[in-house]
Amino acid sequence: MLSPCAWRIAPILLVSFLALTSSTSSQVAPAVQSGYEFNDEHVHLTNYIQEGADIHEFLKIMGTRVGRSVLFGIPLQQQWSYRVSGDDAPTYYLSTDAPLYYYSFTDAFIAMAYKSLPPEKRARFDPMITGFDPADMYAADHIRRVLRTFPGVFSGIGEFTIHKEFVSSKVAGGVPSLLDPALDRVLSLAGEVGLVVIIHNDVDVPFPKPDAKPAYLAQMQAVLKRHPGTTIIWAHMGIGRVVRPIVHHAAMIESMLKDPEFKHVYFDISWDEVAKYVAASPESLKISADLFNHFPDRFLFGTDALAPKDSKAYFDTYNDYGPLWPLLTKETSLKVRIENYKRIFDEARRRTRAWEGAHAN
Repeated sequence: MLSPCAWRIAPILLVSFLALTSSTSSQVAPAVQSGYEFNDEHVHLTNYIQEGADIHEFLKIMGTRVGRSVLFGIPLQQQWSYRVSGDDAPTYYLSTDAPLYYYSFTDAFIAMAYKSLPPEKRARFDPMITGFDPADMYAADHIRRVLRTFPGVFSGIGEFTIHKEFVSSKVAGGVPSLLDPALDRVLSLAGEVGLVVIIHNDVDVPFPKPDAKPAYLAQMQAVLKRHPGTTIIWAHMGIGRVVRPIVHHAAMIESMLKDPEFKHVYFDISWDEVAKYVAASPESLKISADLFNHFPDRFLFGTDALAPKDSKAYFDTYNDYGPLWPLLTKETSLKVRIENYKRIFDEARRRTRAWEGAHAN
């Protein structure tokens, strides 16, 4: 019998058992050779007050363990309102009641950090555009503008957020929505250009009513289906710090992985909050390993480190997954840690550089 802890984790991972039974140059940067432990599909160079590690220092932290990494900050700036917190300057969105607002300069900051590296080191990064309001019909225009201003730099958009516990409601100007046509414009443009999309959207609200349907599942699936030509990565498999796996989360993931209408959709397993479900018990580890082994092409590892200052802070999530890696087949482990990233982002680089060449100013 599974332990109580494993039963809490099983809903998100039981799908495995169900499945078993039922530069300004327009040239593509050279690929980094294999031999690293992982490629990082989800890391934030800066935090909610736009501070973080210098890219040269981050490269040292990556060292010989991490081959490639996405490069993005946080699209939201936490306001320091003296009326709210006085001299106590907040450094995180939970530190104050003051609002968050979109910080578009983050894209220029990321681009310039990337361009400060020599070409051979740029090859280890895939910068992402995040500094837009997904509820703004002009968001797609912002993305086009960034691509034309910094050709040869960006490979995708994200991580950006629609519904996220305690964050969305703090955003000045209104809560983003999966029903907003502004989001469709962004996803359509990403498909046209070839940009990878990393989207954070909780599948449910933090404290749902008993037996209620997941608040955002149907809306999220409808959005994904409307954009079959766009490569989309659903961050954290739709769960959060407080948003726990829904009762039928496993069946939901299984159905999406098997449904050809979602063949362009991938799931990342970034964040220590996700890792804690996976590594909570021997039972949960086995369920997780079976899941990933059965669908090895559809999952990507990422740290979700926030402005990492040292190796310990950066590698914590990878180490949290330590008990899982030996349980994966050699092929699955390589795909989840390295190859899925390389395949997806190499194609994004190729397509985006081609689009930039065809739409040069």
